[in-house]
Amino acid sequence: MTADKILIVEDEAPIREMIAFHLGRAGYETVEAANCGAARELLADERPDLALIDWMLPDMSGLELTRMLKRDSQNSDLAIIMLTARADEFDKIAGLESGADDYVTKPFSPRELIARIQAVLRRAKGDNDETVEAGVLALDAAGHRVTACGREVRLGPTEYRLLKFLITHPDRVFSRAQLLDRVWGANVYVEERTVDVHIRRLRKALASESASDYIQTVRGAGYRFSTRNP
Repeated sequence: MTADKILIVEDEAPIREMIAFHLGRAGYETVEAANCGAARELLADERPDLALIDWMLPDMSGLELTRMLKRDSQNSDLAIIMLTARADEFDKIAGLESGADDYVTKPFSPRELIARIQAVLRRAKGDNDETVEAGVLALDAAGHRVTACGREVRLGPTEYRLLKFLITHPDRVFSRAQLLDRVWGANVYVEERTVDVHIRRLRKALASESASDYIQTVRGAGYRFSTRNP
C-alpha cells in the first residue's frame, strides 16, 4: 500500500525538519517547501494527499496560498491543514474560510498533528462506495464526485464528507456537536463554530445549482439535509 504523501510548507527549517521527521516515523512520505513559490513548483510535479501550510510565509501568506489552491481546478480538492501561532477565534475562522480543512495552533505536539492529519485524510477518502441521489444532486462515493443536474460540483474534502453524511441521513436534524462527532470524529477537538464555516462553504458550492436550500438550518437545533421546503 502506497504511503500518503504530505507537503510541508514552512519557512523555519527546524520546524519543517521536525515535522518531516515525525511524519516519516508515522509512515508518511513528505516533500518540503520553504515558501509559497517553491510549494507551487512542487505541486506541479507532485500529487500530495495533504498539505500543511504555515500562515506566515516570506513571499505570500499561507492564507493567500490556500485560497489560490482552492481556486485552481488542479488542486481544489487538496486537503489542507493550516499551521499558525495565531490562536484568536477570528483567525481560526479566517483560516477555515480560506479553504483549509483544519487549523493547528503552534506550539503543537507531533501526536496531535498526526491525529489531525489522520482525521482529515479519513474525511477526504470517504469510507464506502455507495451512490446516493437526492433532488438534483448525486453523490458517487466510489468516484468521490458530486454532481448536480449532471454537472460536477467542486467540494473540498470536509465539505464532501459533511454533504455525504447529511445526504445519507435525510430529513434528520443534527446538532453541531453531533456533526463534529460524526463527520470530524470523536477524538478530534475543534470548536462547534467550525461546523458553521463548513456549512457556509457547502451552501456556496451548491448555490450555482440551486441546491443550497437542501442544507437547512433548524433554529436552536442544528442542521438537516432535505429536498423538501423548510
